[in-house]
Amino acid sequence: MRISVAIRNRLLGAAVFGLVFLPTAQRACAVSKEMVQLQTEVQQLLDQVQRLQSTLDTKMGVLQNLAQQTTDEANQMTAAVSAIQQKLNAQGDATGSKLDGMSGQVQSLNDSVDELKARIAKLDKAMQDMQTQLQTMQAQAAPAQPGVGPAGATPGTAPAAGAVPSGPGMPAGPGAPSATGTPVAPMAQQAPPLDETLQSGERDYSAGRYDVARGEFQDVVHYYPLDNQAGTALFYLGEIAYQRKDYAGAIGNFNQVLEEFSGNIKAPAAQLHKGYALLAEDKRAEGIHELRSLIQRHPQTPEAHAARSKLNGMGVRIVPAH
Repeated sequence: MRISVAIRNRLLGAAVFGLVFLPTAQRACAVSKEMVQLQTEVQQLLDQVQRLQSTLDTKMGVLQNLAQQTTDEANQMTAAVSAIQQKLNAQGDATGSKLDGMSGQVQSLNDSVDELKARIAKLDKAMQDMQTQLQTMQAQAAPAQPGVGPAGATPGTAPAAGAVPSGPGMPAGPGAPSATGTPVAPMAQQAPPLDETLQSGERDYSAGRYDVARGEFQDVVHYYPLDNQAGTALFYLGEIAYQRKDYAGAIGNFNQVLEEFSGNIKAPAAQLHKGYALLAEDKRAEGIHELRSLIQRHPQTPEAHAARSKLNGMGVRIVPAH
């Protein structure tokens, strides 16, 4: 009996133990499996993330390398384009300067040809005047007609020394007709000394006696038209006209200096003041052209320096000297 009770008790205890502890063990076992599975999945995800990160790092490195190469090539292209642009700008400036220089040289050549033509015309006119004077002198020196002589004189008899011919058909004084009917010109006025007249005119000009100086300079031009000093006198005549604001007259005198006496020492000053006179007459383009021409023709003179200062003050581009 006791044995059966003991066995029963043992079976009852085993049943209670099974009822109490078996579900817990089963639940613990199930949880452990889920944790293991979850850990496995997490580890798989971590491995995938690591592989993805490695792939991204590799691709990012490739992209960075490509970007660096692209940047280097772009910088090289920019440098090459800049160098080409600089060369093109330099060539353009050089070409523009050469064209400006050639234009100035052509203009100077044209001016020289014009001056040569004017001087040839001047010489031709002077030769015609000399020929006319020679013909007049020859006509005055022609002998009287045969059989005509002074009153009371026989043919072939010369008049007494100091006697003045008179009578019908004979000249009664200066300007009266001769026996041939040709008027006798009065005695030519003696030309004033060249250097003294010019120096006197310069002194009167410096003292402000413009009317007196003007007459003296006109005498130089009238009596010595082919002498180089006539160019100096024409320059001062232009200066007097400029001082009196007669810009057209001044330009005319300065043109005579430049056309007929281009080698005169006053030629650069004449061209400079011609440019000033043109600007004073509101002829801006012509004045600028004249000042630029002066710089081209006489680049190292004080007048060229003054022309550069004037053009700079006007904001005008100056052609570089070559």
